[in-house]
Amino acid sequence: MTRTAELPEQISEISALLAGATTVALTGAGMSTDSGIPDYRGPDSPPRNPMTYQQFVGDADFRRRYWARNHVGWRIVDGAQPNGGHRALATLERAGALNGVITQNIDLLHTKAGSRRVVDLHGTYAQVVCLRCRHRQSRYALAETLEQLNPDFTAASLTGLEVAPDADAVIDRTEHFRMIDCPLCEGMLKPDIVYFGENVPRERVDAAFAMLDDADALLVAGSSLTVMSGFRFVRHAAKHGKPVVIINRGDTRGDDLATRKLHAGCSEVLNQLVIELTRN
Repeated sequence: MTRTAELPEQISEISALLAGATTVALTGAGMSTDSGIPDYRGPDSPPRNPMTYQQFVGDADFRRRYWARNHVGWRIVDGAQPNGGHRALATLERAGALNGVITQNIDLLHTKAGSRRVVDLHGTYAQVVCLRCRHRQSRYALAETLEQLNPDFTAASLTGLEVAPDADAVIDRTEHFRMIDCPLCEGMLKPDIVYFGENVPRERVDAAFAMLDDADALLVAGSSLTVMSGFRFVRHAAKHGKPVVIINRGDTRGDDLATRKLHAGCSEVLNQLVIELTRN
């Protein structure tokens, strides 16, 4: 593990590597832990079993359980605020040192922090889609209807909850939660989020690769790179000779491909990088 005393030297090495280059950031759940949103695979994270697409579409009871938990959890994610790491990346973009952000997170914190070029690879918590007619509506609009159908649910469930990165709140009793279908075609509604076992839309993948191809280097922040949706960008950068810098607490799938790897928190390192890279 990186010792605290070693960080300034290692950050300076990363700054020298990225100085004068345009960089793309790839971020994961570890980016948002300082905003109060837990990650999936960090060293201190409890075991989690993220929902799969097959579970959601194939089991009505599981779907009811998910919507009940999300009905509470999405508000907690919606209320989260950007941390120093998010703001640092937005600052680097404004300074011309960052080409954009590819994020695996669904929390919109990069956009809230002021980043302008963001590819939300896995979608966001703020939209809901019908799996039959593809009609989209805001999560806010759906929440109003669900609150009318379940007037006592949110108030009884908000205190002291644990919420996963996908806005899934840990609630045990959900069997009485009432769901709704698409108001246009009565199809199945689903948060517009890419679940495990579901493919990332091709247009988002293409936009992310185009952003990376226009950059000189890749900066990974807060991702274990366990799933291919993020790891492929590390492989692509390494294949094309672009430096890869990884900042993450714990090992990642891409460590062998990294030009530099820091075992450290995102906010601390990124804020120092802003100072180093924007210094006149």
